[in-house]
Amino acid sequence: MKRIAKLSFFYSIFGLLLGAFYREFTKMNGFTGQTVLSDLHPHVLVLGAIFFLVVLLLEKFFELTKHKNFNKFFITYNIGLLLTVIMMAVRGCIEVLNLEISRMIDSSISGIAGLGHIIITIAFILFFLVLLNRTNDAEKK
Repeated sequence: MKRIAKLSFFYSIFGLLLGAFYREFTKMNGFTGQTVLSDLHPHVLVLGAIFFLVVLLLEKFFELTKHKNFNKFFITYNIGLLLTVIMMAVRGCIEVLNLEISRMIDSSISGIAGLGHIIITIAFILFFLVLLNRTNDAEKK
């Protein structure tokens, strides 16, 4: 449980820092348009901090960490989320700095971000398989 609580705290701090980075980076560069950077703050707070607070509550009632696939979910989800956030940050910085990038680099950023989303999807499936298994076990008691 402590590991889940610490991870939620990490994502809370990370999300708040990304919000400050967005505000200061756009101000410093005189950027006033729309950018992916504005989505980082809520993405990390919801998909990181709040999601793991919910996992923490579910752990309390269903002991999710006792399931053999919990660690697979845990690692997969964090890899997918961090990969997605990093690619969003890269895309947002390119937008703010108005950098000319090649189609290959643009496609690579989109592809890696897509891979992050696929990894998160796999992690969600693992999470719900763990949750359903543990709720079934709880009903049997």
